[in-house]
Amino acid sequence: MDGKDIQVQDKKEVESSGEMTREGAFFVPNVDIFEDENQLVLLADMPGVDKDGVNIHLEEGQLRIHGKVSGDIPGEYVISEYSVGDYTRTFTLSNVIDQEKIQASVKNGVLRVVLPKSDVSKPRKIAVKSE
Repeated sequence: MDGKDIQVQDKKEVESSGEMTREGAFFVPNVDIFEDENQLVLLADMPGVDKDGVNIHLEEGQLRIHGKVSGDIPGEYVISEYSVGDYTRTFTLSNVIDQEKIQASVKNGVLRVVLPKSDVSKPRKIAVKSE
C-alpha cells in the first residue's frame, strides 16, 4: 500500500447551527472527487438511499445534495451497529464548471455527480504562427 495506512472514518453527524425542521439524524456523506481535463466526478457514499431519495439542488453556485434513507427494515433489530439517518452536503462550484450540463446517477448507495468543465476552462493548445 505504498507505506500508507488505511484510515477508517466514523460516520459524522451534521452539526446544525440552527433548528432542524425534521426529526432524526443527518450525516455528512464521505465523498471522493476525481478530475480529468474535461470534468470533475463526485462520488458520495449514501447507503440506503435510492434514486427516489436523492435531491440535488443548485442555486447561486451552491450544489446541495440531500439523500433520504428509506425506512424499510427487513425485520426486527437483533443488533444495531449502524446509525440510520439522511445525508446532506453542500459544495461551492466555481465558474470552471458548466452548471447547465451537470448529471447525476445513483447505484447501490453511491451517488455519482458529473461536473463538466466549461469550454473556456479546458486546456487547449495554442497554435504558433511564423511571421
